[in-house]
Amino acid sequence: MIHESAEDYLESILILQERCGSVRSIDIVNELGYSKPSVSIAMKKLRESGYISMATDGTITLNNSGMEVATRIYGRHKTLTRLFTMLGVGAETAAEDACKVEHDVSDETFVKIRKFVEQNEC
Repeated sequence: MIHESAEDYLESILILQERCGSVRSIDIVNELGYSKPSVSIAMKKLRESGYISMATDGTITLNNSGMEVATRIYGRHKTLTRLFTMLGVGAETAAEDACKVEHDVSDETFVKIRKFVEQNEC
């Protein structure tokens, strides 16, 4: 079982890759507001667990297992954000709340949420 913090790091790497193309530890520091040592320790753990690879120039790449986790969490984030905005929640609050819920909602509940959002989108 992967920890919530590791899921957040992997999701951030995916988002940064989509936004910037390549990702380094300093990009994650700037994105999440964590300290350099904390990010360094997390990247080491993710690398040792096989979720990411780091090139000699410091570029971080998601491995297949890391991409799988990141894609799942980011998909949940986007769907939950859409649900909350459909309910009238402001965009920033919706995104913040989605971040809190994305890790804890059961698969069964999330499947129902995704189906509801897909059926009710304009």
